[in-house]
Amino acid sequence: MAEQFLTLMADLDSDAQARLSAWYGALREAGFLGAQTPGLPYHISLASFPPDKEKEAEALTRKACAEFSPVQVHFSHIGVFAGGRVLFCAPERNPGLDALHAACGQYPQKYPWTPHVTVLMEEADAVCAALPILLKSFAPFTARVDRLHLCAFWPTREIASVALNDANASRR
Repeated sequence: MAEQFLTLMADLDSDAQARLSAWYGALREAGFLGAQTPGLPYHISLASFPPDKEKEAEALTRKACAEFSPVQVHFSHIGVFAGGRVLFCAPERNPGLDALHAACGQYPQKYPWTPHVTVLMEEADAVCAALPILLKSFAPFTARVDRLHLCAFWPTREIASVALNDANASRR
């Protein structure tokens, strides 16, 4: 099967990864597996690109990582997208996250950008049943976007994984 699209993702720090993994673990213990892509770290998708733009997308990823220091994000809420198939945790928008998103290039997208981390992707009735389980353990938290990675999808192929530039911390 030919790759269908590329996605540039903002990875979260290890503490956030552990917290989100624990939430998913509680859902798994309750019998919810989901259809989300296995093996990817928890992330905020920043941009999508057509497969023929791989070189440009990789260059943009490396440029953004060189120009941005890690970005703090405050996850304050959970939600469900229209159609009920995606249960997510979402950060408050802030100037740092918005600037990083803007730096990542914008090909035409089907929907406006909503920063979020997918916790469970499943049929709507399963997502609705999973919501009370997540609510039991959810508490707002602060995380750090510390790395960008670019992947091709279907099949999943990692193209680049690059740390944001800690040397820029005094500039941002």
